[in-house]
Amino acid sequence: MFEHPQLHEVLYLSTLAPESNVKVVAQIAAQSRPANEAAGITGLLAFDGMRFCHHIEGPRHEVLGLVQRIRQDSRHTDMEVLHHGPLADRRFRRFNLGFCAVEDDDGLSRLKQSGPEEALAQFLAMLPSIDLDP
Repeated sequence: MFEHPQLHEVLYLSTLAPESNVKVVAQIAAQSRPANEAAGITGLLAFDGMRFCHHIEGPRHEVLGLVQRIRQDSRHTDMEVLHHGPLADRRFRRFNLGFCAVEDDDGLSRLKQSGPEEALAQFLAMLPSIDLDP
């Protein structure tokens, strides 16, 4: 049985909208951190200069609401949920929105070629090799 049955996680991949500047990533982080804290959401946003990969975790209702708002955000396109489901315990409890830059040009795009569990495993396997900015 899950320690916190209401916890839910989502991992998605999206692309920076063609009309968006890379500077928008800092705006996303600045706007998201206080909102995530208020909603009890934690997670990690990875960006490779073109693609976003975002792991979101927290209360199921809040996480699914955030995913819907992200789908409607014009700053990125081609959003695809790679993995979602119940979560026993938070993976990123230190970050209401951690951020990292991914240097591997194909690292995030490879996630799209995997099944849900494999995509999550590959995302988590990248963590030791990247610098996390809380």
